[in-house]
Amino acid sequence: MDISRAKVIVTGGASGLGAATAAHLRAKGAAVTILDRDPKGAATAAEIDVRFQEADVTNETSAEAALKGAADAMGGLTLAVSCAGIATAERTLGRKGPHSLDSFQRTIDINLIGSFNIARLSTEIMSENAPEGDDKGVIVNTASIAAFDGQKGQAAYAASKGGVAALSLPMARDLASIGIRVMAIAPGIFRTPMLESLGQEVMASLAADVVHPKRLGDPNEFARLVAFIYSCPYLNGTTIRLDGALRMP
Repeated sequence: MDISRAKVIVTGGASGLGAATAAHLRAKGAAVTILDRDPKGAATAAEIDVRFQEADVTNETSAEAALKGAADAMGGLTLAVSCAGIATAERTLGRKGPHSLDSFQRTIDINLIGSFNIARLSTEIMSENAPEGDDKGVIVNTASIAAFDGQKGQAAYAASKGGVAALSLPMARDLASIGIRVMAIAPGIFRTPMLESLGQEVMASLAADVVHPKRLGDPNEFARLVAFIYSCPYLNGTTIRLDGALRMP
């Protein structure tokens, strides 16, 4: 599929991996709409020349309205990229007692249920597309290497991202007859505004465990992989680690 003709939505596009993806795809010529619950996404959208729709990915009505609005404005939808997510740090049993059930549910709701909600609603729109080659559309979800080697305090986060990774194959099988591919990317430690807020010393210590190259990931590298997945029709039903060979201790 030709990325220059793509019609794209990116959730969580107000900052970080989502913003980088939206900017990269727009630079390639794609029509792009950012979906985010943060109204600041409008400023990001204006800066990189894309559209903005305020949306809560966990809410069926909000997500459906935002997707319809985006598809109507762009003249369709061929690529849905889910980057909306949160990270929690809480042990199963800590000094203050058991892991908060509310924080576990919230993490699952945003990271896993939100991704599935956007994917399922997007496929209905994509199913109306005329095929381009063998494809009518592509779903790219964001997992994490925590899905495979989650650290202490990452039970909720790892479970949510493990679920995202596990979605790829059954969804790809569900949607094969329609011509929609489903992939996930599992990034390692990327230099995003959230991580930069921890300071240079913390970022340097995190980068020290990366095998090669010995640095944090650049969000633009995530964006480039999204574009490659879209353009490579034999990529389907799996998760790609993007982590500089990092295996978290």
